Amino acid sequence: MSLRIALAGNPNSGKTTVFNLLTGATQYVGNWPGVTVEKKEGALKNRPDVLLEDLPGIYSLSPYSPEEIVSRDYLLSSAPNMILNIVDASNLERNLYLTTQLAELGLPMLVALNMSDVVHKRGDAIDVAKLSQLLKLPVVEISALHDEGVREAVEQAIHLAENGEWSEPPCVFSGSLEHALAHIEDMLHHIFEDEKHGEDHHHVHRHHSRDGGLAVDIPEQQLRWYALRLFERDPHVCRQMALDEPTQARVEMLISAAEQAEDEDAEALLIRERYDYVERLTAACLVHSGKRKSAELLDRLLVNRWAALPIFALVMFAVYYVSISGLGGLLSDWATDTLFGALIPNAVSSWLAALQVSDWLIALIVDGIIAGVGAVLGFLPQLAILFLCLALLEDCGYMARIAFILDRIFRRFGLSGKSFIPMLIATGCAVPGIMASRTIENDKDRRMTVITASFMPCGAKLPLIGLIAGALFGGSALIAASAYVIGASSVLVSGLMLKKTRRFACSATPFIMELPDYHLPNLRNVLLQAWDRCKAFIKKAGTIILLASMLIWLLSNFNWRLQMSPADASMLASLGNLLAPLFAPLGWGSWQAAVATIAGLTAKEAIVGTMGVLYGVELVSETGMEMWSNFAAAFTPLGAYSFLLFNLLCVPCFAAVGAIRREMDSARWTLTALGYQACFAYGVSLCVYQLGRFLGGHGFNFGSAAAMLIVAIFLYLLLRKQRYQCEFAAACNPQGCAK
Repeated sequence: MSLRIALAGNPNSGKTTVFNLLTGATQYVGNWPGVTVEKKEGALKNRPDVLLEDLPGIYSLSPYSPEEIVSRDYLLSSAPNMILNIVDASNLERNLYLTTQLAELGLPMLVALNMSDVVHKRGDAIDVAKLSQLLKLPVVEISALHDEGVREAVEQAIHLAENGEWSEPPCVFSGSLEHALAHIEDMLHHIFEDEKHGEDHHHVHRHHSRDGGLAVDIPEQQLRWYALRLFERDPHVCRQMALDEPTQARVEMLISAAEQAEDEDAEALLIRERYDYVERLTAACLVHSGKRKSAELLDRLLVNRWAALPIFALVMFAVYYVSISGLGGLLSDWATDTLFGALIPNAVSSWLAALQVSDWLIALIVDGIIAGVGAVLGFLPQLAILFLCLALLEDCGYMARIAFILDRIFRRFGLSGKSFIPMLIATGCAVPGIMASRTIENDKDRRMTVITASFMPCGAKLPLIGLIAGALFGGSALIAASAYVIGASSVLVSGLMLKKTRRFACSATPFIMELPDYHLPNLRNVLLQAWDRCKAFIKKAGTIILLASMLIWLLSNFNWRLQMSPADASMLASLGNLLAPLFAPLGWGSWQAAVATIAGLTAKEAIVGTMGVLYGVELVSETGMEMWSNFAAAFTPLGAYSFLLFNLLCVPCFAAVGAIRREMDSARWTLTALGYQACFAYGVSLCVYQLGRFLGGHGFNFGSAAAMLIVAIFLYLLLRKQRYQCEFAAACNPQGCAK
């Protein structure tokens, strides 16, 4: 008979490295039955009778994600011979939370403190013997990266499994909570009938519910675990056990008494007590170096409830000032005005004329391709500096802490805390941001994140932000900062409104993420990350924007008879004039602006490329500023800002629409998402322009009345009471357990 050892631990704890060291080429990968969660199995090197199961990386055994559900169900139903708990020793306090839950499963377990070399390098020290004594579990130190102690750890685990050595769970809880748990556990002892199974010398309690519920086989050492799940009103366990009403009433009375005594709900009480226990463990066994204490002091400032957001706002303003108005602005001005505005067009035009190329082809290349693609590439210096700054913030560990801070805000607005990661990714590109929403297990939260993720200004929208800021607002960094504020605000406002509708009514799921150590950014990683983002931008400029610029030039220089004509008599002008009245209430009813907006559906950079063609035709001079001056002459500042907002918030590019279709897996939901984005963008832009004109002294008119009506609708949707209950609420309360 083979032994099965389950590798369990937090994400990034080194579990997979341990698994690869121990199995080598004997592993195989698939999916767990019924779910798209990766399943890894492999036989131990030189011991084919020992099978290793690499469980998904999880933070707890509470069923919040598919990974947690898979791991919990496997450990309970399959009952491996041994759990090898891989703990990141460099983040001991965070990792031991899962360890306390695994110990309550009543299975043999060995704790392996991985990354011990990192701990020693810091100058920290862990008292392994004391930790083992307090946990009542065997504990060893290993370093998977350097292959130190890994094989010794698995040999000890095999020895414990073969000898059937069991450990009692540690005493985690106290006070009224422990009193309630002990009573619930005692009740389960009396309810269940004792039976013996085969050669197993451990008692197994089998419960047959009186109302035809499921039969549950529970080993005696797992009664504490089931008592804990009943205490936190776990809907899955409640349905599984199907206790009769009198027993359920007694359980609920014990839970309510503990909640009243501690003035906290059951789930929060368990979490607090567990973290308090882990904190005491860490304080008793871990000695921090001065470096670690400095990081903790820094966290007290950067993660402070009141100071964190103002500091973040200042940091981001500095980033956008440097990239948009400072060094990035100077370099972009040179690229736009000199490089693509004079040097390249003049050189190419002279070279083509010397080759006696026809005038229309010269115009296509210079006024179409170079003007269009150059208008986009001119903003590359700003993008490069912005991506470089963001990569520095991410690599030093700061952005992860901002995710932690913003989680509290997201949850107040009805969004899952996990929604922040797709939003953060979407600032680089909406497509991977939308795809990142698949990590959110709740369908309603995931769909809402898919709908709102593209509100965040991505790299493709930055040229438009730079154009508006440079042409009409003197390169002000406040324009770029306001674009991100409005994008984030749109996400939060949408979350609050949509959560009050029937389709999205549900409680937000918890959010847990890694908080890495502070460290100096790795220059190579930072440069590679910035280059990858810039490369994608350049690639798009050389393909989609190139084709779009050529098409825009041809349509803007030929009429329907395929004859050369002025731009205002071209095919493009006639198409744009059909759409222009739709956008006139927003302050930009010209055919050029309408065409640029539609071109933005191919790629948001194409908006600037189209503007470069339409406002830069026949405008190559020494300074190259005619395109910007013509653009500024065609818009009022308020109209330009309305144009910016609409294109930031409306339907994203075709690639992002395809990502929405894949993630929604429904044509109806995709159309719903696109319809909401278009209506929301139109409403916001209309309100900004019309109310801005009214407040600026232009009088009250029909547009002002429409804007006020839209504001009233927004306020009603935001402030109305929640009318719809989460469809899972019945399963999360005491009555739901009986149902």
